[in-house]
Amino acid sequence: MKKQEEITYETAWNELQQIVAELQAESVSVDQLTEKVERAAALVAFCRTRLRQTEEKLDQLTG
Repeated sequence: MKKQEEITYETAWNELQQIVAELQAESVSVDQLTEKVERAAALVAFCRTRLRQTEEKLDQLTG
């Protein structure tokens, strides 16, 4: 995955949605399946981290 500074939450979320759609449509070959699942896991981790960071910042601001 790109460095976290180079990717936005929206970009990661959109890519994750695309991967899910491909998996649901069964348009991913067996050879690509592991790669797609690993990428999806990395994107989920990134999104969770970004959401946690945002929540912490909001908590600080609203103290």
